[in-house]
Amino acid sequence: MRWMWIDRFTEFVPGERAVAIKNVSLAEEHLHDHFEAFPVHPPSLMIEGMAQTAGILVGQARDFKENVVLAKINRAEINALCLPGDQITYEAVIESIAPEAAATKGTVYKNGEVIGSINLMFSYANKDAHSTEGLSLPEENFVFTGSFERMVSRFLEVTDD
Repeated sequence: MRWMWIDRFTEFVPGERAVAIKNVSLAEEHLHDHFEAFPVHPPSLMIEGMAQTAGILVGQARDFKENVVLAKINRAEINALCLPGDQITYEAVIESIAPEAAATKGTVYKNGEVIGSINLMFSYANKDAHSTEGLSLPEENFVFTGSFERMVSRFLEVTDD
């Protein structure tokens, strides 16, 4: 099972920028286990939500042919709690992309107000990449297994109409 920390894209400019939303709901199991008397969506999952948003943007820029993996969190600052009923928006922009890696800059919003920034580095973990020598990697793409690609294609189909 793969956890999805974004619900859908609201904007997607291939190779440039993506905006995704996450609706925080008390129906989510992790909120019942995290501060039971005061459920919050933890900042660590906001980092993961940004990593998914930015990682999909980077992956789509390379036609989902690469295994895009989070390599480094350059900066992560979250200045507010997100509670059930809040909507989190992740805005990711590609700062640079190269054959070895990509850098993204992100802004996090809570109900339309900026609450933080998350800047990430991604690398590619592929069988033929020099950085993976000695590792036993599968032939298939183990990062983009279909659900992420469908999120992007559904959004792009709707906006093309």
